[in-house]
This record gives sequence, C-alpha cells and structure tokens, in this order.
Amino acid sequence: MSNGILVFIEQRQGKLNKTSWEALVAGQRLAQEIGQPLSAVVLGKGVQAIASEVADKRLNQVFLVEDDTLENYTPEGYSAALQQALTQIDPQLFILSHTYQARDFAPKLAAALGKTLISDCISYKLDGSTPVFVRQIFQGKINADVVFQDTPPYLVTFQAGAFRADLVESGDSKAEVKPLAVSMRDVVIRAHPLELFKGVKQAVDLTQAEIIVAIGRGIKSQENIPIAQKLAEALGAEIAASRPICDNEWLPMDRQIGSSGQTVQPKLYIALGISGAIQHIVGMKNSRTIVAINKDPDAPIFEIADYGIVGDLFEIVPALTEEVQKLKEQS
Repeated sequence: MSNGILVFIEQRQGKLNKTSWEALVAGQRLAQEIGQPLSAVVLGKGVQAIASEVADKRLNQVFLVEDDTLENYTPEGYSAALQQALTQIDPQLFILSHTYQARDFAPKLAAALGKTLISDCISYKLDGSTPVFVRQIFQGKINADVVFQDTPPYLVTFQAGAFRADLVESGDSKAEVKPLAVSMRDVVIRAHPLELFKGVKQAVDLTQAEIIVAIGRGIKSQENIPIAQKLAEALGAEIAASRPICDNEWLPMDRQIGSSGQTVQPKLYIALGISGAIQHIVGMKNSRTIVAINKDPDAPIFEIADYGIVGDLFEIVPALTEEVQKLKEQS
C-alpha cells in the first residue's frame, strides 16, 4: 500500500455532486484515525476547476483523470479509467458515495479488479487500526459489522447522509493536483448516453433546510395540515412529510422524507404524528436535534428523538406556535 485512502469525487456536466463532500469527510476522519495519507480522484473532461476546488480541502493530493471518452458518464468508461487509476495510485481504501452513478459502475469496477465492494454503509468504527464498516440489512432493522478479508484496494460506498458535508475540513495550503494518464483506446463503450433526463424541478430542496417540520399519519386529514404549516412559518421552517402523506397527495412528493424521498440533516427536525418507521428514519436520523410529538409513548420515533413530547399534537402544536410567535415579537 502506497497511497492510503482515496476518495472518488463525482461530477456530472462539470458540476460536483455534493455527496462527494460527505465521502471526503469520511476519508478525512479515517485518514486521521489510522494515520494514512488522503487523496481524491476526479474523472471527466475539462474538470480542472473541480479538481482545484477539491484541492482546497484537507488532503495530500488530487488526481485528475481526463479523456474525451470521459466527457459523459458511462459505466464502461468510468470502470476502465478507475481500474487503471487505482492500479497506479495503489490505495488501501477507495471511498465513494452511494449515489446512482456509483451503484452503476462500482460493482463492475470491483469485479474488474477482483476485489470486494462493501456498499451502502452508514458508518464505520475501528477495531484497533482496522476499519469495520456498518451497513443496514433487513430494511434497516439490523446493523451489520463488515470487514474486508482480501487484499487492498478495498472498495466501500457510504449512504447519502452518513456524514455531514458541512464538516469537510479545508487545508492549510492547497493540495497538489496531479494529472494521471490512462489509455482508453481499447475500451469498448457499449452504453451511449442520450439527452440527459431532467425531472420536474422541485419546489424546494429540503436538503438545504435548517429547520424542518414534518407531519405523519397523526395529522389525520389534509384539512389539518395548516396547523403544522403555521408552526413552520413561525419557525422559518420548511414543511415536509412521511410517505403516507405524500402517497395520499396531501403534500407534493418533493416534500417526502425517507428511503424513497429526500435525505435531510437540518439543525432542527420536528416530527408531528410520525410513528418512526425505518423507511422514514433513514431519511432524517442525522438531523442535529430531533423533536418528536406523538400521543403513543411507544412510538419508535422516540428512540432517536433528542426531545419527546407524549400528547395530542392538536393541543401541543398550536400552543407551541403561539409561544414561538411571542418570542419573535419580543425579539
């Protein structure tokens, strides 16, 4: 092993995927804890600006891999380029975010290298100097500890939200950006991308919200949603929901939080009438402060809440809204 930990920096059309900062946070922490150098790799064409941006963070160097065939993402192109890059860099550990793109090419890359891939991890811990990766099984009901048994490089992907992107550390000085040559001449690209699909623009990006008020089945009917909206307005928060609310079309789908919705990490997350199904928990468990209001004292949401209020939300929320408004008037 010669180059410690390597982090994959994902980009599309010259725009950096912010989950790459989360992967870099994981890399920074691991590198510090096990005493290994940290580097990153950027693939594409004309992506020097992204490599330069990454070089401002706390790491040793950034490898830049550019080729015409990498201008647009393809699993064959990325797998072939990274296979050559990893052979040259020779890292002990290769960290990626568990994005749609990584899910597409990482298994192919692992197979080409003849190495193991541990995917969709939520955290890690150390057994001495050996990283033990934690991933969820049985729809998140059980956390499994997984270690590598083969030889490096080890490939691991971390679930979005496993680490906070805002905790990425800047470097004392700019890291070296080192171009890395790869040969793509004999690589057969079987999948050719068509026009990039653009979904309906979201009305709100909940991942950027500092405060979220989320509602669940306990709200009972669509007519009661204004109770939660008034609290959100008083707090300057975004309104969100668990899946049943959006499935019933009481709120738009872009307000859904959970495994099939958005993953958020606000400073304050207020859960109103949300029982705490694992599918919802995985989307908000990394919120800094979680406040749960539910009439069921045994609701699973209380297991992860920092503050819990057992009671009728139709009595508690209006009173809470009134107190917030009083504080705002006083200030």
